[in-house]
Amino acid sequence: MAIPAILPYQMPQASDLPKNKVSWKPHPRRAALLIHDMQQYFINAYTLGESPMTEVLANIKMLKEQCAELGIPVIYTAQPGGQTPEERGLLQDFWGSGIGPDPDQEKIVEELKPNEGDTVLTKWRYNAFRKTNLLGLLQEQGRDQLIITGVYAHIGCLMTACDAFMQDIETFFVADAVADFSLNHHKMAISYAAVRCAVTVTAQNLLNELESGRDSANDEDVKADGRPLSKQAMCEQIATLLFESPDNISDSENLIYRGLDSVRMMSLIERWHRIGAEVTFVELAEEPTIDNWWRLLSSSKETTLPNSDYQ
Repeated sequence: MAIPAILPYQMPQASDLPKNKVSWKPHPRRAALLIHDMQQYFINAYTLGESPMTEVLANIKMLKEQCAELGIPVIYTAQPGGQTPEERGLLQDFWGSGIGPDPDQEKIVEELKPNEGDTVLTKWRYNAFRKTNLLGLLQEQGRDQLIITGVYAHIGCLMTACDAFMQDIETFFVADAVADFSLNHHKMAISYAAVRCAVTVTAQNLLNELESGRDSANDEDVKADGRPLSKQAMCEQIATLLFESPDNISDSENLIYRGLDSVRMMSLIERWHRIGAEVTFVELAEEPTIDNWWRLLSSSKETTLPNSDYQ
């Protein structure tokens, strides 16, 4: 039941990608990069120097380096070796005992080895959220987007994308930075992702969009630094996250009931911290209304706010 040798196949190109159902855009302040199960044990099934592994290694490395430059968290999953049948659970029935006790087989491949500051999660099931703290890690860092790369596209990568979607995390399935058992499996994975739970994209296009997001984020910072935050600007930020017009949100309604989840709240806190507003998640969650949040922001000692906006 070990993983069979995987024959080379041509990596899908941009022209081969299915049409996406949604038009989400990755943003460097919202995204995290997931490098899924790129361990020696799994990569040994491929012919190195041949497609698709040549492109996968190059594209993940390119994404990893750019994400580090943009301040995007890099998260790895890695299955442990020498698992007991109890630890394996039903995986034992489908795949046998998995990675053996040889520590070299557990390692992330040398080309993609983690850097200091990267996170490596021990993974026990197909889905990277299952029996890990991946969700908590994203929430702590105010991230509500996940970029998925690695192996195998139609198994762990796709199951993770589905779960991310069900937890309101926008997911980007990088079609030429994942690999599978065959071209048919690969195409099935990216097709399902595009119409059911994610945006499929090439590595280069994703990088271009992240760069564009960085430029717009820099513009926002300049604007914030040059002009103190107003209540209207705060309302607009909240409305953007809710995909609403500010005019449709009253000052006294519960924003959590309206759909503002903890991940999006953390992204607001991160933005406000950058202009000196010392507010906490607990303070916002206790009374999640625009009126209360503006009171907290305008009373923050570190924030310079115009008197005319105290209303």
